[in-house]
Parts: sequence; C-alpha cells; structure tokens
Amino acid sequence: MKTWVVYAIISMVFAGLTSVIAKMGLSGISGELGLAIRTCFVFAIVLGFAFVVVPAQQLATVTRDNLFWLGVSGVTTSLSWIFYYKALKDGQVSTIALIDKGSMVIAVVCAYFILKEQITWRTILGGSLMLSGLLVIAKR
Repeated sequence: MKTWVVYAIISMVFAGLTSVIAKMGLSGISGELGLAIRTCFVFAIVLGFAFVVVPAQQLATVTRDNLFWLGVSGVTTSLSWIFYYKALKDGQVSTIALIDKGSMVIAVVCAYFILKEQITWRTILGGSLMLSGLLVIAKR
C-alpha cells in the first residue's frame, strides 16, 4: 500500500473521531466558543509539529503564490469549521458528518476542472454511490 493511502486512512480515522469528541466538548458551551478553543489546540500542535519536522531553510522557499493559496485555503477551512460547529452543536453527528463528506463531490469536480486531474469511471461510480448514500441519510 502506498504511503499516501496509509496517511489518508489515518486521516479518515482521526476525522471520524474528531466529530464525536467535539460534540462531547460542546456540552454547555456555544459552538463558536468550542471552535475557538479547538482551534487554539490545532494551532499549537501544528506549529509544534512543523517546528520539529520542517527544516528552517525551507522558509526561504515560500512564495507569494504559496501564501495566497494557503491563505485562501485557510479562509475556506475556517468557514467550513464555523458552519460545521454550528451544525454540530444542535444536530446529530452521524448526519452532519455524512453531509460534510459531500465535500468529496466538490473536491473531485474542482480537481478535474481546476487541477486537470484525471477522473476515472471508478471515481465517478464511487463518488455517485457515496453521494447517493449521503442523500439517503440526509433525507431522514
């Protein structure tokens, strides 16, 4: 199995745990405060991780394009998290997490049109099945 597949599977497991654990942490506080607290932890952990594994000389290779696109990604991540936590505060994790994974369709379409990635019939079939399942669950 390729290393990136292993990383993706590990990411999937932690992402799944994240929603349940976050819902538990929102007890008695607003989704907005919960997100702010969580983000402080994320910031500290990611900064510490980068400090350990990223060579200092790599900072000199950062371009304006890197800053721009990663900044835009940070904005979209923030907006996703804000609305995810608003939904998580009042809704069911099982439904919210499934709806959120509908982002897969947006990612595949954007990868095709913007990044010019190849989309196979397997990708279309798998994505269609996932989207169908999402619609069935969300339609409760």
